[in-house]
Amino acid sequence: MAVQELYAELRPGAFAIAYRMLGSVSEAEDVVQEGLLRLHRALQDGQPLESPRAYLSTVVTRLAIDHLRSARVRRETYAGEWLPEPIITDSTDDPAQQAEMADSLSLAFLVLLESLSPEQRAVLLLHDVFDYDYAQVAEIIGKSQDNVRQLATRARRHLEQARPRFQTTREQRDELARRFFAAAQEGDLAGLEALLAHDVELTADGGGKVPALKRPLRGRNRVARTLVNGIRAATRIPGVHLRPAEINRSPGALLLDGSERLIGVMVLDIGRGQIQAISSIVNPDKLAHLGPTADHKSLLRTRPPGV
Repeated sequence: MAVQELYAELRPGAFAIAYRMLGSVSEAEDVVQEGLLRLHRALQDGQPLESPRAYLSTVVTRLAIDHLRSARVRRETYAGEWLPEPIITDSTDDPAQQAEMADSLSLAFLVLLESLSPEQRAVLLLHDVFDYDYAQVAEIIGKSQDNVRQLATRARRHLEQARPRFQTTREQRDELARRFFAAAQEGDLAGLEALLAHDVELTADGGGKVPALKRPLRGRNRVARTLVNGIRAATRIPGVHLRPAEINRSPGALLLDGSERLIGVMVLDIGRGQIQAISSIVNPDKLAHLGPTADHKSLLRTRPPGV
């Protein structure tokens, strides 16, 4: 196999690990690029590599762990709530198109991973998501198998306590999402409330770049009113519209201006026949990898009076 073909084959799997570790497309791509560069140097130097895939997975995981340690300091000073960078998973153009698509891609899961240490996150993902055995994981992160097993047990226990799993079929999920966005755009407050869990949570990430909720909003009535007012106000601006999309393997929508530039992304976390959480990402820095982003200030100048 040609070297370039090898890199092309290895890149999606490496990106899948890095993105789940970091919750950032741009940072994951940087880590993967550095990993491929180190692999290239190792091959050029004639280092005996039993498995280029294992070598790359090790380098990418360790780079991601190091990156997370420094990222924690930056996220402590982040303006408002931090959410992962979204990826559109119903498109053949998304960077994870050949990566394993599973619940581990959901924004809710990626946010929960933020509560784990970098090592716990790596162990959980490598073993439970990517099916590496404990001996392989121990070698990758440089710890004993006993330590790795303990890290995995603590990580699973923490995630189970933080978010119980609710099963919903894809058909139920998609129908609930359709009704949600229809009710929000029509201003049907009662219809929207009926779709939301009693303790539903709305989180927005503006990164200090555009207006957004400074902290999560909880409660069916408060969230419903905020959504109805926000979505109706946005879609009354000439050309602004919602387009349904699958985002991180969850139902959601893109908010676009009249030139198809991205204003924001909304993602629904659905379970037990209700919407449990809603994530809104409007920080343009976290949307740029999806395409051109809108100018929020220009949009606000074109909004009708009273909006």
